[in-house]
Amino acid sequence: MAKAEGGKEPVNEQAVANMYAAMRSELNQIYSKITELEMEVSEHTLVTNAIQPLDQSRRCYRMIGGVLVERTIKEVLPAVQRNKEGLEEVVARLNEALEKKKKEISEFEAKYKIRIRKADAEVKDESGRKEGSAQGVLVGPAGGSE
Repeated sequence: MAKAEGGKEPVNEQAVANMYAAMRSELNQIYSKITELEMEVSEHTLVTNAIQPLDQSRRCYRMIGGVLVERTIKEVLPAVQRNKEGLEEVVARLNEALEKKKKEISEFEAKYKIRIRKADAEVKDESGRKEGSAQGVLVGPAGGSE
């Protein structure tokens, strides 16, 4: 896939649209990876908070490469904290990459005068704005069965 700055320029509107879609896809992948890693950081925090006040010589189990290993809290706690710090660094780098990608996309949009049309704009106009904005919400029948 050619880049807008360094590589060859897109030949037609379809090539521009394809490049733009690829860039948006990359942006979405970065967003999802950040979310996934932030959840892992949260899990590491929960584990750290749960085992920190306990006796350091107490038995503790840790999953390492799919194998459950018995250790002590004294051995596991520093490893969990190091993993958490490493994950936080990766999240920070991904956030930097996200900002860079957003800037690249906005420059691409400006260069090729891209405006986003909402695919569901017609649906909202036909059914009213309030109903259109409630997409994804599942509500059971009003009366319900008792």
